[in-house]
Amino acid sequence: MDSTKMQYRFLGNTGTKVSVISLGGWLTHGGHTGNEVAKQTMKAAYEAGVNFFDSAEGYAGGRAEKLLGEAIKEFGWDRDDLVISTKLYWGEHEDGSKGINDVGLSRKHVLAGMRKSLQRLQMDFVDIVYAHRPDKHTPMEEVVRGFNHLIHTGQAIYWGTSEWSSEEIMDAWRIADRLNLIGPVVEQPEYNMISRTRVEIEYAPLYRKFNLGLTVFSPLRRGILTGKYNQGIPSGSRADKEGSWFKEEVEKGGDMLERVSRLEPLAKELGEGVTTGQLALAWTLKHPNVSSAIIGATSVEQVRENLKAVELVEKIDKGLMDRIDEVLGNRPKGVPFRFD
Repeated sequence: MDSTKMQYRFLGNTGTKVSVISLGGWLTHGGHTGNEVAKQTMKAAYEAGVNFFDSAEGYAGGRAEKLLGEAIKEFGWDRDDLVISTKLYWGEHEDGSKGINDVGLSRKHVLAGMRKSLQRLQMDFVDIVYAHRPDKHTPMEEVVRGFNHLIHTGQAIYWGTSEWSSEEIMDAWRIADRLNLIGPVVEQPEYNMISRTRVEIEYAPLYRKFNLGLTVFSPLRRGILTGKYNQGIPSGSRADKEGSWFKEEVEKGGDMLERVSRLEPLAKELGEGVTTGQLALAWTLKHPNVSSAIIGATSVEQVRENLKAVELVEKIDKGLMDRIDEVLGNRPKGVPFRFD
């Protein structure tokens, strides 16, 4: 692992450090990307200093976790050098079947789901286990106790949430404090130049009260912020492969796509060859509570190009941030500048 150019941040209010860019398996590992290519993207990321790899029980019906575990064994990486996360909620099996208690955050599923995830990962523990979505049907106390059980039994070091509201996170912390248990130290929301309100407004009180960390997904809005969709949907692209909801988002994104195209000259100001995607990724990392931005990759070249964004973060000053806001026209109202 070459960590000379990679940057590392604390995972929220913990003493554990994660690479500011991490590699995730959503829609790639065990899915659209062949296994050997996926393993090579992991290897390229690791060799560039990435120490944080993210997965979930529901990614490709468990195949993403299997692939991650196989890659770590195959490449002979030291488990103690890595930060591995997975997520529980959806409970899909490889054949797509689901038992009556396979979905949600009941204590029963949390314990069973973790056991199966660790088997697929070929690990004794994960560093972070997330509640992949809030569960309206399970009492919050049961959820908090369930995830604390995983910590107390050594199956996980920390627990976090993904796509929870600030109210739900606060509720989890109130219960954890009352029971002298551990609250969620990190949230995994979508955050990028297009999706801003939750991270910049809704979660603001959580940063002050808990120093909540963020491991954000879709920092490039599934490729939209790279500019590759500015002239339509290229053959073989993610929108072309997935169709349905994502293809519709691209086709209806005329105004935003036009704004994305206007970011290109700003990217070039940061240096020769700097891309819109690298600018967008560096912009995401400017948020002080972002511990890590999770990228997906379908090629080694894509990994290497995205990792160049790390070197751009310190070059983005307040003046450039203001100009980016002018181009995007979507800065949430009523909040101070994020990076003073």
